[in-house]
Amino acid sequence: MSMNTVWQTYQSMTRDRSVAEQKIARGTVRRILGYARPYRSIIVIFLGTLVVTSLLSVAQPLLFKRIVDDGISVGDASLVTWTALAIAGLAILDAGFGLVSRWYSARIGEGLIYDLRTQVYDHVQRQSVAFFTRAQTGALISRLNSDVIGAQQAFTSTLGGVLGNVISVSVVLVAMFALSWQITLASLILVPLFLLPARYMGRRLQSMTREQMGLNAQMSSQMTERFNVSGALLVKLFGRPDEEASSFSGRALRVRDIGVRIAMANRWFFTALTLVAALATAVTYGLGGNLVIQGAITLGTLLALVALLAQLYGPLTALSNVRVDVMTALVSFERVFEVLDLAPLVQDPKDPKQLPAGGLSVAFSHVDFTYPTAAEVSLASLESVAREESAGAGEEVLHDVSFDAPAGTLTALVGPSGAGKSTITALVTRLYDASSGKVQIGGVDVRDVTGADLRAAVGVVTQEAHLFHETIGENLRYARPDATDEQLREACAAAQILTLIEQLPDGFETVVGDRGHRLSGGEKQRLALARLFLKAPRVVVLDEATAHLDSESERLVQRALDTALEGRTSLVIAHRLSTIRRADQILVVVDGRIVQRGTHEELLAAGGTYETLYRTQFSEG
Repeated sequence: MSMNTVWQTYQSMTRDRSVAEQKIARGTVRRILGYARPYRSIIVIFLGTLVVTSLLSVAQPLLFKRIVDDGISVGDASLVTWTALAIAGLAILDAGFGLVSRWYSARIGEGLIYDLRTQVYDHVQRQSVAFFTRAQTGALISRLNSDVIGAQQAFTSTLGGVLGNVISVSVVLVAMFALSWQITLASLILVPLFLLPARYMGRRLQSMTREQMGLNAQMSSQMTERFNVSGALLVKLFGRPDEEASSFSGRALRVRDIGVRIAMANRWFFTALTLVAALATAVTYGLGGNLVIQGAITLGTLLALVALLAQLYGPLTALSNVRVDVMTALVSFERVFEVLDLAPLVQDPKDPKQLPAGGLSVAFSHVDFTYPTAAEVSLASLESVAREESAGAGEEVLHDVSFDAPAGTLTALVGPSGAGKSTITALVTRLYDASSGKVQIGGVDVRDVTGADLRAAVGVVTQEAHLFHETIGENLRYARPDATDEQLREACAAAQILTLIEQLPDGFETVVGDRGHRLSGGEKQRLALARLFLKAPRVVVLDEATAHLDSESERLVQRALDTALEGRTSLVIAHRLSTIRRADQILVVVDGRIVQRGTHEELLAAGGTYETLYRTQFSEG
């Protein structure tokens, strides 16, 4: 059966769907067939094995007929023996082709899983930070696991089953009509009854399956959030294990209930179809038995017809259920394609420009910024509690921000919490794009530079250093995969953490734990600084990287920073006096606007907002 035939069959099954649903389904099927193209040759071989298997399955009942009519009836023991051996040989051959068919089916299915899973992973990790602030981790994992596997099963089990069953039904019907067209027609009278439950159950099972996937994603999200170190610590500190257990129990209960409903719906469907098949068998025995008595057909013919009938109603049952399988499969594919169709908010330019060599300046020119809306960055289905808008979305948070940070200088950002300092640094690293105005590095608009070039030029250390659940060496090499052991040691020495690492039993092979929780806050921060030193970027963004260090460690790391930042452009969100005193310029940010700028001494002399901030936040430092 060709792909066009599959498409035509699917169209005939979806005539009762709405115009919008049909349009979505058609697009989904076309994309599914597109994923099949790389496996065209394997699919051809797979279909060939199905044809051979179907022919072998028909040959056995015909040999039964020969044993009864030409062997047992006339007492030909030799014929019975050789025919029995032939049946055994066909059974072995059928088993062999079954194994080959399963291998090709698995090759197609696992290949599809690989293609979809890697494509979804790559697409998701290219999304903007705004996407991850809304989407739940568990829901994303569910798309990569449950939905991708569901799509794979649809492609191999459903499509392979449809094609195999069509071939089997065709071959069996030809054989049955050749043996007795009267009995064959009588047994097919009940076939229309197959379509009635399939038509009803298809729509119902599709909606229940979609609901089941959503509930599983919610349950997965709760486990993901509570089973990491931070989540588990929060639960224990606030003493809410009973409430957490109750909440999870409620979600698991809904998953159980929908699972029972789906199981019972499938069972009712199967029971109805089995009953129809049993009635058809009774008709065959009744009509065929009378024909044998009348001498119209032989006993062997009747037994062969009964055996063939058993092989007919199995595939017919599956084919009548194909609507249920296809509708269920489309749910998985649509959920996967829903993620793939969400375009990243920040994308590489089609005609990128290169950053100039040497030191790089940073310049903002009349920059306004508004956080993106939910529709621009997220999917409601990836949020357990979808809101129309997130807090602050649609409201301008930066207003006409302009400043120049010449190459090799240190610019400090100060201001009250929520003033927009972190948003300014996020625009430098292009975690977001400015709503209007320009953000330039080295005189080039960051929107004209590829993400890879920008990441190579700009290094960032945030206030909360994140480490992967890997070794110290692997976490450091995340910034520079080709770094040598000696370079790791030099970076750690500069960050004042080499001595600590050398005292550990496994040294650089020490596993830091989930999010680095086996290390103290100060140790994690110094590792993050070592990672920055290893990268050696031309522009450095620091969100008060020394905030978690004690006084002695801060003094040592600050000395290392002085050396590491020399000759580099630095943009620092400052909370300590030591930082702002060294700054070449200080930008005072209030309510998304730069209200003052200058050196520490100039701003103190000018009075106003900076003097107030200095007296309340910095003077004690």
